Amino acid sequence: MTNLVTDTGVVFSRELRPVLRNPFSVVFAMVQPLVFLGLFAPLLPDDLSLQWFVPGIVVMSCLFGTSMTGSNLLFEIQTGSHERMLVTPLRRPALLIGRALKEIVPVVVQAAVIVALCLPFGFDLHLAGTLLGLVILSVFCLGLGSLSYTLALAAKNQEWLFWTVQQTLLFPLLLLAGMLLPVEAGPGWLQALSRWNPLTYVVEAERALFAGDVWASTTVTGAIAAVAVGAFGLLVGTRAMQRSA
Repeated sequence: MTNLVTDTGVVFSRELRPVLRNPFSVVFAMVQPLVFLGLFAPLLPDDLSLQWFVPGIVVMSCLFGTSMTGSNLLFEIQTGSHERMLVTPLRRPALLIGRALKEIVPVVVQAAVIVALCLPFGFDLHLAGTLLGLVILSVFCLGLGSLSYTLALAAKNQEWLFWTVQQTLLFPLLLLAGMLLPVEAGPGWLQALSRWNPLTYVVEAERALFAGDVWASTTVTGAIAAVAVGAFGLLVGTRAMQRSA
């Protein structure tokens, strides 16, 4: 267990160094969420506000960023870097866990920037709830990042397959989670699909926590959904990494 933790730390440091050397990559990944924030926020009806909308944009930033991280692993597979990592003494589960943990750092930084940008426009910051919300979101990111790496391992040199699956799933998950518009006003079939989407519960938890309602029931269901996705992603991802050749 100690060796796994140590190896995970080594991989985490290796993956984080390029981000620290080029922090603009984190800012560039925020372009789409900020565009949605700038274009949709002025269109919000009177019964919705930045307090409702910003948590959805924060989760969107997480979804966009972590779902495409497998492309980094695809690049390493194509250049032979991944094969060289496989023959090192590092434990194979650490190769995935360390990568997935690294994805938490950009998500937290992006969330902080988005919140800071919205404060002058009337967004009310509840620090304790926001911090707890970021913890729940980090667990979800861990699982989603692991699933993205798993997809990259399955696609290997077929880059088109990775992007086809990623893009096919991305926007249905986003829209069904009610990030931009409330699904409660939609037809029954849409609401039913939304309840099967684990991201829906994470978004609801983030909205409650960002509003300062730490003890809301949606906080519990959101935490459960995040832990379930995190555990499932790590389980599937570590198995895929152990079987990779």
